[in-house]
Amino acid sequence: MKNFDIPIIYRSPLISAIKSRRKQQDKMKKDFTPTLLDLGNLQVYLARHFGFCYGVENAIEISFRTIEENPGRPIFLLSEMIHNPQVNADLQARGVRFLQDTHGQQIIPFESLQSDDIVIIPAFGTTLEIEEKLRRTGIHTERYNTTCPFVEKVWNRSAQIAQKKYTIVVHGKPGHEETRATFSHAAAETPTVVVRDMAEAQQLAEFITGARLPESFYTVFKGQHSPGFDVKKDLTRIGVVNQTTMLASDTQAIADFLRQTMIDTYGLTPATTENHFADTRDTLCYATLDNQSAINGLLSIPADLAIIVGGYNSSNTSHLVELCEEKMPTYFISGEEKILSAGEILHYNFHAKKEEKTAGWLPGPSPVAAAPAPIAAPLASAFAEPAPITAPARILISSGASCPDALVEAVIRKLAGYYGAAESLDAMVAAFEA
Repeated sequence: MKNFDIPIIYRSPLISAIKSRRKQQDKMKKDFTPTLLDLGNLQVYLARHFGFCYGVENAIEISFRTIEENPGRPIFLLSEMIHNPQVNADLQARGVRFLQDTHGQQIIPFESLQSDDIVIIPAFGTTLEIEEKLRRTGIHTERYNTTCPFVEKVWNRSAQIAQKKYTIVVHGKPGHEETRATFSHAAAETPTVVVRDMAEAQQLAEFITGARLPESFYTVFKGQHSPGFDVKKDLTRIGVVNQTTMLASDTQAIADFLRQTMIDTYGLTPATTENHFADTRDTLCYATLDNQSAINGLLSIPADLAIIVGGYNSSNTSHLVELCEEKMPTYFISGEEKILSAGEILHYNFHAKKEEKTAGWLPGPSPVAAAPAPIAAPLASAFAEPAPITAPARILISSGASCPDALVEAVIRKLAGYYGAAESLDAMVAAFEA
């Protein structure tokens, strides 16, 4: 696989060395057991796969190269490059301006663009309507299009089954940039509808079987279907594709459910199933599958808690959190600065869409602030470092596909500091690099 030239600030000597060694030991990527960092009382287990995927590294390389090659020239990003606050902030610090927010709301009007401006298409891709707007302005995006190849794979598969007169069912979050782009490309070829989850797939099935009146479809799926959608005609032949960052198991479950719905409704046999249902399982993203499989391997380890690092609006990261939450206390953080102390952590509750502060999050007696030193005591004693935590802890760590490895190492280093294991971690880095 191609090696990308991305800024060194996103790299981690520790993580790079671990990933390199695991790759040498398991070239076919069939071993999903985690990597143990044994730091004495602190044992950190790293997921087998995590961090930047092919599409993200490709997008970052193109974006930073574009900045370097075009000094002083106006450069715009259609929206967030990826769902990671550090990467987006770094691009903005270098003069890149966003035309839209992550929800598609306009920040800078397209009408203000000039034909010689540069507009970078993010890794999520974009809609055909926006591409046409940019084209009418005279802006050519081909050179600066960072759309992930695996997103394009979904578009291509959609086009293939559209030619066979199937309706496309997109499993995705309706407001997500990638789903909006996939919906646009699919709807240009064939009737298309978006289902958010299994509950919506079950509602769709009721229209397929005729259990619900067709007229109510337009209320249930308002804003999630293509113009002119004909419930009676367009739900007789369907195929399922997905937003590539959804839970792969959820997409497969939805596809299996809708496939069985078609079999039951039309009395199909294995030989005739394709008359009403297209096989599209090959649209699942390899990185999504690997990272989620690695989480399952990670969760085979008995542990006290899990930490997932990534952008709070990152779909693939939130699904990793979701998997871990089923097994143990899980803390979703965007970086090491969210670890306020050994006694408190600021983490994101993606269900409630807000940050929360939790006390006593590390196992065992967490250090507390020392009582004020007597006036007569030496000044240095008033500012003494808290004693290392002696209670043993097992912590599982992973990150989303848009999270720099440097952020994961920073989290590990902060934890190591609480356990008096900073020197042990440095020795481990040297050993991995040897």
